Amino acid sequence: MTQPPYRDARRVFWIADNGSSHRGQRAVRRLQARYPQLILVHGPVHASWLKQMEIYFSIIQRRVRTPTDFPSLAVLAERLATFARYSGQIAAPFQWTFSRHDLERLMNKLHDTRSLPALAA
Repeated sequence: MTQPPYRDARRVFWIADNGSSHRGQRAVRRLQARYPQLILVHGPVHASWLKQMEIYFSIIQRRVRTPTDFPSLAVLAERLATFARYSGQIAAPFQWTFSRHDLERLMNKLHDTRSLPALAA
C-alpha cells in the first residue's frame, strides 16, 4: 500500500477471506485508519474460489517445493515457472458433480436431524 500503484490509487480493494486477523468491522476500521483508500471486501465464509487457491498452493507445496533443498532462489523460481506452464497446459474446466438435487437431499437430511431430540451424553 505504500508503493505505486497502490499508494497513488483513489481506491484499493482488498479481497480477503474471513481469517481471524482480518475478519469483521474491527479489522475494516483498523486497516482503513492506516490506509484510507483501502476498501476491505470479505468473501463468503465458504468461498470456493479461495479454497481453490488453497488447493493450488498445497499442490505447489507437495509437487514443486518438496524436497526443499534448492541450491538457489533462481532454481526455485525456474521450477515454479515450469510448473505454472505445465499446469496451464493440462488445466481443464472443473465438472461439478454435486447437483441441485444433492443439495436438496442434504438440506432435508439436516432439517430432519435438527428436529430430533438431543442425545444424552
